[in-house]
Amino acid sequence: MTPAEQSVKARQICALAPIVPVIVVKDAAHAAPLARALVKGGLPALEVTLRTPCALDAIRAMAEVEGGVVGAGTLLTPADVKAAKAAGARFGVSPGLTERLMRACEEEGLPLLPGAVTASEVMRALEWGYDMLKFFPAATSGGAPALKALGGPLPQVGFCPTGGISLSNAPDYLSLPNVLCAGGSWVAPDAKVQAGDWAGIETLAREAAALPR
Repeated sequence: MTPAEQSVKARQICALAPIVPVIVVKDAAHAAPLARALVKGGLPALEVTLRTPCALDAIRAMAEVEGGVVGAGTLLTPADVKAAKAAGARFGVSPGLTERLMRACEEEGLPLLPGAVTASEVMRALEWGYDMLKFFPAATSGGAPALKALGGPLPQVGFCPTGGISLSNAPDYLSLPNVLCAGGSWVAPDAKVQAGDWAGIETLAREAAALPR
């Protein structure tokens, strides 16, 4: 799968809902009910970050949830790509972009949403064939004004800003023509996950899914 083909798939996934939940799973037993709550609330695309020992098990469990499109976040190495694809991830997300990571995603056929924040990083991604990118970390990289500015010289690039996104500031990003969706962790707060408050998480998901874009 070429980078251009990956970006086509990434755009399709980003178009599913205005918010992509960014999830840190600490207990694999929570994975399936959490995914069901988010999907039922209207957020089918789910990014599980590879930051915990049980992340791959969580991806395996979420991959079985009907209506969900589960991806692996924090992809850093070719080994991460292989493991994520084997676990059932249907897309990958990375904080940046390296040639080794790009080649691994090509070989594994895993659509990648790579990170970029500067004009040079965006231009390099474009040279490699990616025109759908993650803007990370969004809040500390200029936020919505920075994304709006990048849209001037680089209007062909779509973005999914992540990092510091909340229910209150998400509309600032989603109103931009070059933003397809945003990544947010507030829809799956750790306290509600640990308490098994799946109804509460579904409510948060419905609020997020209703955001205009």
